[in-house]
Amino acid sequence: MVATHVKRAFKYRFYPTDAQAAELSRTFGCVRKVYNMALAARTEAWTLRAERVNYNATSSMLTAWKKTEELAFLNEVSSVPLQQCLRHLQAAFTNFYARRAQYPRFKSRKKSRASAEYTSSAFRLQDGELTLAKMSEPLDIVWSRPLPEGAKPSTVTVSRDAAGRWFVSMLCEDPSVKPLPASGRAVGVDAGLENLLTLSTGEKITNPRPERRDRARLVKAQRSLFRKAKGSANRAKARRKVARIHARIADRRQDHLNKITTRLVRENQTIVIEDLTVRNMLKSGTLARAISDAAWSEFRSLLEYKAQWYGREVIAVDRWFPSSKLCSACGALLHRLPLHVRTWRCRCGTIHDRDVNAAKNLLAAGRAVTACGAGVRPQRSTPGGQSATKQEASQREP
Repeated sequence: MVATHVKRAFKYRFYPTDAQAAELSRTFGCVRKVYNMALAARTEAWTLRAERVNYNATSSMLTAWKKTEELAFLNEVSSVPLQQCLRHLQAAFTNFYARRAQYPRFKSRKKSRASAEYTSSAFRLQDGELTLAKMSEPLDIVWSRPLPEGAKPSTVTVSRDAAGRWFVSMLCEDPSVKPLPASGRAVGVDAGLENLLTLSTGEKITNPRPERRDRARLVKAQRSLFRKAKGSANRAKARRKVARIHARIADRRQDHLNKITTRLVRENQTIVIEDLTVRNMLKSGTLARAISDAAWSEFRSLLEYKAQWYGREVIAVDRWFPSSKLCSACGALLHRLPLHVRTWRCRCGTIHDRDVNAAKNLLAAGRAVTACGAGVRPQRSTPGGQSATKQEASQREP
């Protein structure tokens, strides 16, 4: 069911002054330092004394750290991002204890995302100008789209990516997000590599292969980076060049997937996809690069949250369902269908396009799931007769 008011993050690029960039860089460093110290303290408390340290305890630790001479520099930045990183650490531990995530990891200066989150008490948004705490001038934001009318951001997150680009993300309620009129239409979607998506209607959406388009430029930049001396200014410059190419690839891919998922959600009431195990498929040495470039997991993630926003339904059919080998006309099942075979003839005389046939079978399986009242993601039964979901849940019970 769609919430009455959906919170959305509106992300914009901005160009800081030298003073603002220096202040934000200091804030990023302090946030990382506090997060790592709190994580170390919580880990030590559990390892040595079997004691669980909560957010309130780490907040008291932060107050004590600020009073020491060694960590006095923490007072130079806004205290709000420091408190927020402790809340994020608490959420990470909550997810870990609930078996939803792995144990929290320490933040790296080189690899971790540089970001800082400000709550409403640490920023001012007035007349289209955003001013953060400890700053006298507003940020030079490129307003690529307007915020919802009357929106008041609850949090503002400032970040810098590996390519050196600065972004500000504002979280606010968007009253325009509400269920769309029911269309009654349903579509099966088969993911692939040659064609990114094949619909049960017969339409094929071409795979733009954003990584392949820039592969030669990326290889050249990576080789140049490899030749630079570690720690040199030239190496840092070459690293940013590689990061800019990766950012351009990711932006193209994200833009394409957003357009496709928005269109599917607007046009169809029910969307049936296959429950692919992308993580295991990436272990294939020959197809891993192409599968990563297709970003099937990102496609599903975008599709599911947009369907939730707009009152649509996404059904994920069991990964073991033989969608490609099953004749959508008569139901006959082939014993073997190699990957290079793109069309095949059934004994009933029907000639199938492999991908279109798979999409049609997925649609039929999704309708069966809906009619039988089964779950959104049917699970393969284990040898003991217990579903994988129930078996996993029983294993997690103390």
